[in-house]
Amino acid sequence: MAQKPGSFVHIELASADPARTRRFFEDVFAWKFEELPEMNYMTFEPATAPGGGLMTPMEGQPPGVLNYLLSMDIDADLRRIEAAGGRTLRPKTEIPGVGWWALFQEPTGITLALFQGRMERPSPERKEPPRRRPAAGAAARKARKARGGRRARGRGRGRAR
Repeated sequence: MAQKPGSFVHIELASADPARTRRFFEDVFAWKFEELPEMNYMTFEPATAPGGGLMTPMEGQPPGVLNYLLSMDIDADLRRIEAAGGRTLRPKTEIPGVGWWALFQEPTGITLALFQGRMERPSPERKEPPRRRPAAGAAARKARKARGGRRARGRGRGRAR
């Protein structure tokens, strides 16, 4: 079943001690983690979707959870959010090779993020519609599968965006 715009598609856990947080969720809930050392980030797969990421908090950010909603057009969604009384906290920002994200706050103060995946463009000789690339968690699973199921080694990621 295809995900619809506005669906929760990714969760990020910002932890002061990502290694300890990882051990906790592995031990208690049997979550599977994959380290992305080049990004100082770990992805995780809980028993059901959506998956997410684990990292140290950005400077000035307390530990916590950030939920991502699927967007087909972040710019248009941010305009609608602001027209409805919300505010943009971080404008559309590229996630290289994956897509874009933005941070917003709804009128009562709840902070959420938007995620828009990259769309592939068909070549001129092909008249097929563009296919959506997999979300961040799916990309990590695909990379792991290409390595024969082995997980990457290294530390978690502190968000450098």
